[in-house]
Amino acid sequence: MNRALLTVDLGFGDSGKGAVVDFLTRHTQAHTVVRYNGGAQAGHRVVAPGGHEHVFSQFGSGTLAGAATHLSRFMLVEPLAMLEEARHLRALGAGEPFERTTIDARALVLTPFARAVNRLRELARGDARHGSCGMGVGETMIDFLAHGERALLAGDFADRERLRAKLAFLRAVNLAKLTEFAAALPDTPTVAQERAVLEDAAWADTLLDDYAEWSELAYVVPGDYLHTIMQRPGAVVFEAAQGVLLDEWRGFHPYTTWSTTTLANAYQLLREAGYHGAITRVGITRAYATRHGAGPLPTEELVLSAALPDARNVFGAWQQGFRVGWLDLVLLRYALAAAGPLDTLALTCLDRLAEVPAPQICRHYRDGDAQIERLAFLAGEPSLEYQEALTQQLLRCQPQLEAVDVAGLPALLARELGVPIGLLSYGAGPSAKQLVPGAGL
Repeated sequence: MNRALLTVDLGFGDSGKGAVVDFLTRHTQAHTVVRYNGGAQAGHRVVAPGGHEHVFSQFGSGTLAGAATHLSRFMLVEPLAMLEEARHLRALGAGEPFERTTIDARALVLTPFARAVNRLRELARGDARHGSCGMGVGETMIDFLAHGERALLAGDFADRERLRAKLAFLRAVNLAKLTEFAAALPDTPTVAQERAVLEDAAWADTLLDDYAEWSELAYVVPGDYLHTIMQRPGAVVFEAAQGVLLDEWRGFHPYTTWSTTTLANAYQLLREAGYHGAITRVGITRAYATRHGAGPLPTEELVLSAALPDARNVFGAWQQGFRVGWLDLVLLRYALAAAGPLDTLALTCLDRLAEVPAPQICRHYRDGDAQIERLAFLAGEPSLEYQEALTQQLLRCQPQLEAVDVAGLPALLARELGVPIGLLSYGAGPSAKQLVPGAGL
């Protein structure tokens, strides 16, 4: 029997996707994990049964469970970071991860030039940052939308001269972007360092040499290869990146990502692959709200951020602080509307919430005299103006909190959201996870 398990993060990211994908891979003996959105900015932490740990960025989070990885055409690949990740996986005894990884030739490639402009643009915004991982995802998408096939694709690495020509073009494009905001840049060593990436006339030989190892190891495949994967008997897990509330069209603009973080890309890939087997759609949420970086988080409490630090999400130069709030049913209802129908939910970090005295939950907001239980989801054609208005509403709303019993939280969520809870997580490793009988997994 063929089965596709589609995972989706119902928050602002950091829901525990890596651990859930690892568990589902083991539970279903999935042969492949497909990355269907996002890019090298992912940080999906997996703790294997033996205790060794890896934070997955580009390889699928089922790797330690024995699954292969397929990076779809919706993935943004960073070759140098991928080489570094492979070195860590080898050191863990996971073998050669490239041997079990296929990469769609149409996948976009993140370059140092896009990364530098991304970081410089954020520095120019000063205190008005939008929030960024600092990897160049947005700038890469801007280049692709503006220049199409002149953007760098994974398939271009097979031809060194084409690779050189595209890199030269993208360096010029990104260097020209500096004129938009150069006057707002501070005079700091960080700015000088990032500008040097764009302005170094000797970039070509160094970068091409750095890319040579990836070119030799990477198994780049034509766009129809996913059809072959989906025809193999057994299960395939589609691994999400980031979260629905960061979606480029359905998230809270401008604090969003340049990626479709709903299940739309997964559905598109299944259609293209001619897949007609079983599908299980799994929404993932922590037992409390989190956000890494700028943007609204209505239930945020500084004392909670201090009490629940994350194992791997620490303060970063680009994303900045990791923020924590109480579980927010208003945002979860909105995420469900954006994600579309789900079959089951995975509820993670229940053990962490149990550590907090007097845990709370938000069922609704106050906006002046109005009680807000749902944010109005704009069906049909999306509008950034509409999404920005939602952002302003979120920023002025006041969460109404009430006490919650951690043991009773799964039943409460299933009742409030109308989706059964299929997986409960009380810790990092697979042994700390429990399936709920009859709930779809």
